[in-house]
Amino acid sequence: MNTLNNKVALVTGSSGGLGKAIAERYAALGASVVIHYNSHKEKADEIVNKITSAGGKAIALGGNTTKVAEIEKLFTDAKAAFGKIDIVVANAGIEQVELPVTEIKEEDFDKVFTINTKGSYFTIQQAAKHVEDNGRIIYVASSTTVFAVPGMAVYGGSKTAPKYLVEVLAKEIGHRGVTVNSLIPFAVDHSGIFAQPDSFPDLRKSLLDSCPMGRLADIEDVANVAEFFASDLSSFVNGQHLLVNGGATQ
Repeated sequence: MNTLNNKVALVTGSSGGLGKAIAERYAALGASVVIHYNSHKEKADEIVNKITSAGGKAIALGGNTTKVAEIEKLFTDAKAAFGKIDIVVANAGIEQVELPVTEIKEEDFDKVFTINTKGSYFTIQQAAKHVEDNGRIIYVASSTTVFAVPGMAVYGGSKTAPKYLVEVLAKEIGHRGVTVNSLIPFAVDHSGIFAQPDSFPDLRKSLLDSCPMGRLADIEDVANVAEFFASDLSSFVNGQHLLVNGGATQ
């Protein structure tokens, strides 16, 4: 069984969705967890209460990941609370779908790239500065970075740039025993844009039709891979991008 005893994990965007599932998984494996939020403090506090009530260790820290100074403070505060950081998951982001290229506005581009690209870049940068030797840095990308999906040019593009950063950083700090990898999920049911079962029905059907397993990803499917990347099992996996998509072609 994997164990993260005596490890400290910081998961951005973990007040809900995939980030919440990953943070809770790490806590269940024995890690002390930093639940990061931007605007949903009450949700972050609920997760902390759930973890601590079960005997785990967790704190909630806020911060806008589009602001470098706030990212820096997030890492400083996390280390002040737990003394170190062993695992960082750069998960915070937003989705944008069903927006054809001809209808993209400048403000659409700026918003999505600021949150998804700039935010992830500088989160990963701070992770490289602060993570302990033999630590783990994990970027949550998107299957739209592998398969082109109509209506997702801006979203897929914003998630692609940090994947290159993953490969570069893996080479720059690999000598410290730190691994840097991307987790690339398919569309996730009951999360994000598919939080409601009747949301985006045409897109849902198209994605389901492309997947030989006939379903979207579950939150736990993604948490399983996040567990692998955080554990000793992945100690020689570095600079890689792992698709969690059931063999889908979209």
